Amino acid sequence: MGKYRKLGRTSSQRKALLRSQVTSLIQHGRIVTTEARAKEVRKIADGLVAAAIREKDNFDEVTVTAKVPRKDANGRRVKEVIDGKRVTIYDEVEKKIKKDRPSRLHARRQILKVLYPVKTSDGTRKGTKEVDLVAKLFDEIAPKYEGRNGGYTRIVKIGQRKGDGALEVLLELV
Repeated sequence: MGKYRKLGRTSSQRKALLRSQVTSLIQHGRIVTTEARAKEVRKIADGLVAAAIREKDNFDEVTVTAKVPRKDANGRRVKEVIDGKRVTIYDEVEKKIKKDRPSRLHARRQILKVLYPVKTSDGTRKGTKEVDLVAKLFDEIAPKYEGRNGGYTRIVKIGQRKGDGALEVLLELV
């Protein structure tokens, strides 16, 4: 007997399906899918959450100076004419950033191998934003499950799907 379900797909299709469902689960917190898919997605999602919990506090706070463009009341960059050219004015600002230690960086890259990049939109082209799901895993989800030893997802049976009678379930982060 195999170690995973084939889900009636080729390996590349199966990998893409599972990646997209894990990405949706992390982004939204719950998904509705078939029981067989949910059991496969659960394995992957629990591994990602476990890795995030293991490495959530493994970083250094570093203070850096950054050049930030000066903004006016409307949020636009302030420009001045210098030598006949319009030049943006920059201010130097001290910022605290998180610098990952090597093991956390490795965990971040392993998680990025599984999750798809996600963009949210408010309907306009300018309103499109890239969502950092890895940061969400480390900063929101991992602290929530810190004292828990596994079992980060729950499968709740909903009933049979009308079209083909497949058993549908709700897969959610506990």
